[in-house]
Amino acid sequence: MTTSANCPPRTAPARPSLLTRPLLLRFVSLVGASVSFFLLLSVVPAYAAGSGGGNAAGLATGSLMLATVLGELVTPRLVARHGYRPTLMAGLVLLGAPALVLTLSSDIAWVVAVCLLRGLGFALTIVAGGALTATLIPAERRGEGLALVGVVSGVPSLVALPLGLWLVTHAGYGTVAVTGGTAALAATVSVLGLPAADARKTGAPREDRPVGVLRGLRTGALLRPVLVFATTATAAGIMVTFLPLAVPKAHSGVVTLALFVQPAAATATRWLAGRHGDRHGSARLVVPGLLLSAAGVAVTATTGTPAAVVAGTALFGAGFGIAQNSTLALMYARVSPSSYGTVSALWNLAYDGGMGVGAAGFGVLAGATGYPWAFTMTAFLMSVALAPALRDLRPARLSRS
Repeated sequence: MTTSANCPPRTAPARPSLLTRPLLLRFVSLVGASVSFFLLLSVVPAYAAGSGGGNAAGLATGSLMLATVLGELVTPRLVARHGYRPTLMAGLVLLGAPALVLTLSSDIAWVVAVCLLRGLGFALTIVAGGALTATLIPAERRGEGLALVGVVSGVPSLVALPLGLWLVTHAGYGTVAVTGGTAALAATVSVLGLPAADARKTGAPREDRPVGVLRGLRTGALLRPVLVFATTATAAGIMVTFLPLAVPKAHSGVVTLALFVQPAAATATRWLAGRHGDRHGSARLVVPGLLLSAAGVAVTATTGTPAAVVAGTALFGAGFGIAQNSTLALMYARVSPSSYGTVSALWNLAYDGGMGVGAAGFGVLAGATGYPWAFTMTAFLMSVALAPALRDLRPARLSRS
């Protein structure tokens, strides 16, 4: 007769470790790139404006973001040809080295040239780096891992952005430029310790070869999450750009609180969405993320009520964090590792392009309707993205439309 003592107890399978040595090494280059970019993000326009006025400041930021978007388009091809590590190292060098020579001249042509190079470098770091990071995270814990990566990259940006302006006042432009450049260049050493995994699949079967950006945009399984996330990113660009203008000056302190609450809520829900998605699937979170984001924008429309502004930005931040994690995890799950670069490029294009379109379009809309109605209409227009979001509740593969 067999007794329970003779049977080994059943135990749940051990979850793979998340904080591995390669991922921790990757965090070094992630922090270095984030510090370098955000430390100079507001400093360079101020430096340019010192000699060329407001137009020069706009040219500096515009050239930086233009180069970033164009770089995101070409990086998957570079990754497929050269691999993750060389592309990431090239990005860190292009992000860091031009910053070291920024203050050699204040001529706008020189500043724009520096910004173009740094924008290209930043694109290489976020696309190639993002794809490489995805290979270092166990598939079973992808959502949680991506959330952790968001925290690691987000915290330095929150600190570096105001720190850059503070350092300019106390140490000058040259010191800030050198500090920002050194942060990126020093991080290149850590890339040498990362695994040599890359996306070059010259002899791979057809279905395992990298998916290009254009093909990705023609593939419904990737395009649908991109459209949903771009919609929430559009609202994010509106919130950070126009909330300080929409809220009456008598409640200016509320804006500071609201713009702190928004990223804090996004960070928390991004983490929770990652853990939930690993256990139950990320597709189910896309619709709640979109609805919460739209609800937050709608509540914020009551710009004259401080409590509504704070509550609205908190709701939006919560939805945005869910949308960030769920769409990115969903896209990675639908491709082979050889196409991680394309996923990273598409998602970042949705982020940057959405924020830019939102800021530009909302200004025109608000000029015609006023801020409260413009926020309300934005929330209504966001509901259009429910169509692709609901479609993704059904099973989908990369090969399907």
